[in-house]
Amino acid sequence: MKIHIAEHPLISHKLTVLRDQNTKSPTFRQLTEEIVTLLAYEATRDIHTVPATVVTPVALYEGVELAQPRPVVVPILRAGLGMLEGMTRLIPTAEVGFLGMVRDHETLQASTYANRLPENLEGRQCYILDPMLATGGTLIAAIEYLFERGARDITAITILSAPEGIEAVRTAFAHKDHNITLVTGAVDTKLNEHGYIVPGLGDAGDRLYGVV
Repeated sequence: MKIHIAEHPLISHKLTVLRDQNTKSPTFRQLTEEIVTLLAYEATRDIHTVPATVVTPVALYEGVELAQPRPVVVPILRAGLGMLEGMTRLIPTAEVGFLGMVRDHETLQASTYANRLPENLEGRQCYILDPMLATGGTLIAAIEYLFERGARDITAITILSAPEGIEAVRTAFAHKDHNITLVTGAVDTKLNEHGYIVPGLGDAGDRLYGVV
């Protein structure tokens, strides 16, 4: 598994405001979108392209365009929805699938309760969106779910990650020859006894949309 920590002063600045417990939901949502667009720039460095020729006002130009089939963006409900706009702003032609997953607060295990994905993901580059990589259970389950549908090239984009979660994902797929990449805004210190990232930013879903 490849890991890319997007160390950039703009991301660090926006993350600092995002972490502040006094930051209100509207600002939190806006900052999340902005951070994800910056992370998406890093995450799409290896996006598939094919040669393309266009006519400029002066001459022919041999460039590139996104290859087919189109990439698939998969936000993990519900918090991943807050990342979707920031991702599709960069690649508006991507298809969007949805994966509903919930983590049991007692066992910290993830289960799938809904999905809206193509049946066949062979040959598709997939981008999973989930704000927090904490224990790793949700991301592992999501990657395995996409593998079952034929995906072999998966990039996970997270705003924050915990060392324990990164190691869990790395261990889970250590013997797979698939292409797995993690792009994250920061790696925090640890998980606490409740499975929350420290210092973290709290519950991303609640801070995006309020407590329901």
